Amino acid sequence: MSARHSERSEESPANSVPLLEIDDLAVAYKVGDAEHRVVRGISFHVDPGEVVALVGESGSGKTTTAQAVLGLLAGNGRVHGGAIRLKGTDIAAWSQRRLDRVRGAVISLIPQDPGSSLNPVRTIGAQLAEILQIHRWGDRRAIQARVLELLTRVGLTPAELRAGQYPHELSGGMRQRVLIAIAVALKPDLIVADEPTSALDVTVQRRILDLIDELRRENGTSVLLVTHDLGVAADRADRLVVLRDGAIQEQGPVRDILVGPKSAYTRQLLADAPSLQTARHRTAAATTEAAIVVESLTHDYPVGGSRARFRAVDDMSFRVLRGTTHAIVGESGSGKTTTARAVAGFLKPTSGRVVIEGIDMTTLRGEALRQFRRKIQLVYQNPFGSLDPRQSIAEIIAEPLLNFEPINRTERARKVRDMMGRVGLPESFLTRRPQALSGGQRQRVAIARALVLDPRVLVLDEAVSALDVTVQAQILALLDELQQALGLTYLFISHDLALVRQIADTVSVMHGGRQVDAGPVATVFENPDSSFTRELIDAIPGKRMPVAA
Repeated sequence: MSARHSERSEESPANSVPLLEIDDLAVAYKVGDAEHRVVRGISFHVDPGEVVALVGESGSGKTTTAQAVLGLLAGNGRVHGGAIRLKGTDIAAWSQRRLDRVRGAVISLIPQDPGSSLNPVRTIGAQLAEILQIHRWGDRRAIQARVLELLTRVGLTPAELRAGQYPHELSGGMRQRVLIAIAVALKPDLIVADEPTSALDVTVQRRILDLIDELRRENGTSVLLVTHDLGVAADRADRLVVLRDGAIQEQGPVRDILVGPKSAYTRQLLADAPSLQTARHRTAAATTEAAIVVESLTHDYPVGGSRARFRAVDDMSFRVLRGTTHAIVGESGSGKTTTARAVAGFLKPTSGRVVIEGIDMTTLRGEALRQFRRKIQLVYQNPFGSLDPRQSIAEIIAEPLLNFEPINRTERARKVRDMMGRVGLPESFLTRRPQALSGGQRQRVAIARALVLDPRVLVLDEAVSALDVTVQAQILALLDELQQALGLTYLFISHDLALVRQIADTVSVMHGGRQVDAGPVATVFENPDSSFTRELIDAIPGKRMPVAA
């Protein structure tokens, strides 16, 4: 049992008043003339100094619960029943004006998306000062000193420089640090952290979570952590509340739930979470023939209107055997997506070769290159943005056939139906639009569209990162089944090392445009050559998960 999961045992006496108590809470949204209840009579509490994690899939009600606690429900949402007690006082029916007195001072929010949560036309210092000004924290000079103190504390130095910068001048991790500084500025009793690291690379994620932990300990602050990542919850929380369809499946100390989950749903979540699983040993490839050969790949981008160039990929080389999966991992800006686009034929590298099924793509031009793309298809990250909302599912899947394969309408419809069956979708979906499908169903459509031309290679660019863990597991199982049945070769781009450990045969680790580690997954994970790879592996969440006695 780790210290993280035992340190609260003497700090929260059973008879103490909870800092936050949710009692039989129900929340509904009005859609047209009907009310849709999304939180159904849930009850839990957060003690002083405690970290409680709300976990569950999209639609489970966890974010709605957090918004209700803060009084920040959407305009069509309302608390339908129950109580939200903050320090023993029910605030569920408080007006926005009354809630403004406690938001920031007693309870604060760290939102999910640092890109949309900061005002793009105001400096970082001005936005941080605003929370202090609203609560009349001090005079102008005192507020300015506090701003610089907070920026220094969250690691944004030199503070004077950062205070004068705008959000677009900072990285995602730096912007998230600004949001943390705003959240802790008035030393609130409770921080609601709504997926605070889901958009960040694994190493940045660990630094942000460490920072939240440090600030929480310094100020004795409680945290209500909303997350879909059970690895993060296992590492950082004292207790878990597992939600599904607006109802609590189970709740209790982290150790008890992770070691002995009582709910079938919780057991499924744990089984599907890559960061909580041991490495899977994949069968060795039956061939020594390479489907993909990348040799000394280099790609430069022009910088502004000058002759200066930015080298995004520098001398990258790897081979992928037919019927296997090769992963490229690294932080944002490491060059992995540029490599993927070069392999897929969407950009011509500055130098080097990309050989697919024995043909050097870098020598192809015009119609020859267009036709060759039938052999290699790309599946994008976001199933919500990669499908045309104006088209039916049948039209989306058929579109590559119209572009590449002049066959009659009857044969085209047959191939589309066959693909729907292959990816596990009913034919009744053919007439629907993408918005009528879930995220996992949309990604199945994207895979069907990629496969309809019978390609030999699929490039999957963060193809499951936007999906919940259970849906992610279903899509990965589908990809594995298709690979075995069709002999497909995959190039899998990801920032998630835990996922790569489960699904890839070989891996390249990129840092600053260069390949710093490469080889079989087991070799790279167990004996990495690069200190950067070791840092990535060490940052995988879930390492503190307790084990059964």
